[in-house]
Amino acid sequence: MARAATLALALTASPALAEEALVTAQGANILAVVDLDTDTVVAQIPVDGAPAGIALSPDRRTAYVTRPEGHGIAVVDLEARTVTSTLPVPGGPLGIAVNPKSGAVYVADWYGSRIFVISPDGAKIETEIQVGASPSGIAVTPDGATILVANREGNSVSVVDAATATETVKIPVGEHPFGITLDATGTRAYTANVTSNDVSVIDVAERREFGRVTTGERPYVVALTDTRGFVTDQYSNTVTVFNLKTLTNVAAIDVGDHPEGIAASRDGSRIYVTNWGTNTLGVIDATTLKPLKDIPVPDGPRSFGDFLR
Repeated sequence: MARAATLALALTASPALAEEALVTAQGANILAVVDLDTDTVVAQIPVDGAPAGIALSPDRRTAYVTRPEGHGIAVVDLEARTVTSTLPVPGGPLGIAVNPKSGAVYVADWYGSRIFVISPDGAKIETEIQVGASPSGIAVTPDGATILVANREGNSVSVVDAATATETVKIPVGEHPFGITLDATGTRAYTANVTSNDVSVIDVAERREFGRVTTGERPYVVALTDTRGFVTDQYSNTVTVFNLKTLTNVAAIDVGDHPEGIAASRDGSRIYVTNWGTNTLGVIDATTLKPLKDIPVPDGPRSFGDFLR
C-alpha cells in the first residue's frame, strides 16, 4: 500500500518531461526506452519479430508489444527492462490496447476480422471477437466497458461491449481508418483515415460520426491535448493541428520523414512523434507548435499505441 501511495504521489508531482517514451524500433528489433528529462535512450530491450504496436498495463509497469513478423506479442517488465514472456497470436497482430479496469489485453488481427482478448499476464488467449475487415487501432473507454476498433478495410469503427465480448454496431467513417484515439472522458473518438486524408470525429454515446477534419497525406494516428488534436501525416512529413471545439485546421508542422506514432505528455505541453524514416523521436511544443528537438532512436521507430509513461 505504501509503495502504491508513493508511486501515485510521484506521478502527480513529476513534471511534464520526467517521463519515458517506449519506442518500438521495428527495423532494429528493439524496444528503446527514452528518458524525456535527458532526451536520451537509456535502455534497449531486444524484442524480435519486428515490434510495432504497444500498450501499457493500468499500473504502467508492463508493456505489451505486438510482433507482426513473430506472430505474437511480447510482455515486457519495464522496471527490470526485460521481456518476461511471449505469446503466439494467429494472423497479423498489430494494433493493441489494454482495458484500464480489468487489465485485459486486446490485439487486432490485421489479416482477419477479429480481435483477440488476452489475459492480463499475457499468458493465454481467452477469446476472440468478430469485428470489421483488417482491424488496426484499438481504444478502450475509461470505464473499461466499451472497445472501439478501427477497421481499415471496412471503412468503419466497431463498437464492442467488453463484458459480453460482442460487437454491437459498426460506425461508418472515412476511407481506411487506422489509428483511433479517445479523449480523456471517453466522449469523443478520432480516427486517422489513411486514404481519404482526414480525421473522423465520433460521438461515442450516440454511435455516430459527426465531423471531419482535413489532414496532410496519409494520416496515421491522432494525439490530443485539452484544446487541440495532432495528426501524423506519413507522406507529407507533417503533423496536422486542429481545434477540438471548431474542428478547424490550425497548422501543419514540419517533422521528420514518415511520422507514425504520436502522443502528448501528461500536462499537454509536449507532443512526441516517432519518425520512421529518420529514426528520431521528435519533440514539439504543444502551445507554440514549434519543433524543439529530434532524439535519435534505433532503426524503424513506430510506437503504434500508448507509448508514454
